[in-house]
Amino acid sequence: MTLERDAAISESFPASMSEPLRDWLRVLRSAKQKARVHGYRRTVTNARESWELATRRFLTEVPELPQVRDEIIPGPDYRVPVRVYHPQPDEALPVLLFVHGGGHVAGGVSLYDPIARKLALAARRIVVAIDYRLAPECPYPAQLKDTLASAKRVFPLLQRLGLVYQPRLALVGDSAGGALCATVSHLAQFEPGMHIERQILIYPSLDYTLSQPSVMEHAEGYLLERERILWMFDAYLQNAENRRAISPLFMELTPDYPPTLVLTCELCPLRDEGSVYVQRLREVGIEAEHHCLSGMIHGFLNLEGLAPLACRQTYAAVGAFLGR
Repeated sequence: MTLERDAAISESFPASMSEPLRDWLRVLRSAKQKARVHGYRRTVTNARESWELATRRFLTEVPELPQVRDEIIPGPDYRVPVRVYHPQPDEALPVLLFVHGGGHVAGGVSLYDPIARKLALAARRIVVAIDYRLAPECPYPAQLKDTLASAKRVFPLLQRLGLVYQPRLALVGDSAGGALCATVSHLAQFEPGMHIERQILIYPSLDYTLSQPSVMEHAEGYLLERERILWMFDAYLQNAENRRAISPLFMELTPDYPPTLVLTCELCPLRDEGSVYVQRLREVGIEAEHHCLSGMIHGFLNLEGLAPLACRQTYAAVGAFLGR
């Protein structure tokens, strides 16, 4: 029955999806069916390998920047490795903290390096990309602590490096990185002296309860699947956390919450939580902009060779939103 269901899914593609992306998903779905027959078991190792292989295959354009350097931001119990990207070293630019995705279990600064470079160019900002700790080795709240420490201490880092900058901080994160950014912005509402100017959430994970309809509507067949999300959440949340309470979708909002850009994908199981989040922000008077990319799947920034137009549109939207 499972194989029959997979076969049916493999033939269902919406007209809005591009042919290259459709062809790749067809191959991916076929490989998944074969793996199931041979007793495939998901592990942290193969989860990380599969995302790295896909990213390095389709994210091949790496723009040159005049200044890129690796540094450390000291946190309360971990020294967070970061990579600093300065697109115009002679000009004082505002700062963008980049928090990568990967479902809380995968990804890193090295893998997301091309995306960070493109964000720096699109935003005309100093980008500081953080290498936060990963689950399951380091479960919640380690990643949140690393992101919060980085947001609080990024200006002292730039001062120590002797870089010119404007003391204006924005956040950008994709997927799980979006969850971390949104949570830090919620915490910053109640942190004296901490100000997040703006934030961008790219196909963000905002609801650890997975309560929105798109989770079931796109549960299978479009790269990120419900079963995989649940596995990643279990790897990250190991201590019976109240998943609703730690979900940004349900956190308290005040007028100090930053203006937010949310980008979602038509064929992503996390699509609806992004749109509901935008509605919540608007209801309490917070500036919120929302773009849903037609025919796109979760993680397309890492699959740029299959979705070049969507990637260009995303970087343009980031630049326009931060340039206001």
